[in-house]
Amino acid sequence: MKIAIDAMGGDHAPRVVIEGAKTALESFSTLETLFLVGDESQIAPLVAEFQLPQDRIEIVHTDEMVEMHESGAKMLRKKKKASISLAADLVKKGEADGMVGAGNTGAAVANATIKFRTLEGISKASIGSVMPNNFGKCLLMDAGANPDPKPENLVESAIMGSIYMKNLYGVKKPKVGIMSNGEEEEKGTDFTRAAHALIKELVESGQELPFEYLGNIEGRDIFLSDVQVCLTDGFTGNIILKTAEGLAKGIGGWIKEEYQKNIFGKIAGLLSKPVFARLKERTSHEKVGGSLLLGVNGVCVIGHGSSSAYAIHNTIRLAMNSVENQINEEIVETMRSLQKPE
Repeated sequence: MKIAIDAMGGDHAPRVVIEGAKTALESFSTLETLFLVGDESQIAPLVAEFQLPQDRIEIVHTDEMVEMHESGAKMLRKKKKASISLAADLVKKGEADGMVGAGNTGAAVANATIKFRTLEGISKASIGSVMPNNFGKCLLMDAGANPDPKPENLVESAIMGSIYMKNLYGVKKPKVGIMSNGEEEEKGTDFTRAAHALIKELVESGQELPFEYLGNIEGRDIFLSDVQVCLTDGFTGNIILKTAEGLAKGIGGWIKEEYQKNIFGKIAGLLSKPVFARLKERTSHEKVGGSLLLGVNGVCVIGHGSSSAYAIHNTIRLAMNSVENQINEEIVETMRSLQKPE
């Protein structure tokens, strides 16, 4: 297995990227080569510091990178030798099996979409972000790749997301729902109602589908209901994702403040420490590693901008698992088998 990583991507790059690379190389014996793409003058000293095995890494030098504030689509043209761009090139040329990066999401999506192209039967890519819920995990589709999709794109996302949850989380037949402002069929926008009609028509055609369709779901269902794939547009999905992240951090801070108000609170805080440690682990995006860009003819995993070394480690793991579990191959096979109802 060969993985290319944008060593310059993220708030704490390249140090945390190299540290995460070290633990990944130690943990995954099938990781034959890790391409570290970025500024060699910064990467090489860290490789020496963390004692990465020279026979399993390759530094691909470039002094260009896409900053977090820059437009990903524009930088695809202006910065053709940016670290994220060269990482994508390695996958496109077949030298790497997948790519990962924790930098500019738009740049990662633009490079992967343009250079890999979409899979057969898929018209638009979608970012799948895993979120915790009371029944395990829920995959949010789309978390930001396509802010203005067509209804048929949600049909594609239902298939891609269900295959993701089956292959990586062992859910035999994931339950899929469309994000709306109510469970009733008449609720939602013209877009969500049209998407619902298409999926319902596919279900009623009698074809074997890789998911169970629930119809409309509401925001709270992501966390409280037995649903494994939540379908929405990339604009709404990105807002949901960032709102959830902000709320989790806010509640954590508020609880800490309350515990610090008096001695009794401090004692209670100490006694509760193991509970909150388990809760943090359960809800941590770092344990998941990153979000898989589904629908492109290649593997691209996008990490959080604030990724730690632990998160980078798990981002590499997710890329490897996606390749090993042949998610793309199964998506193509499933799309080929489905016939549009007459």
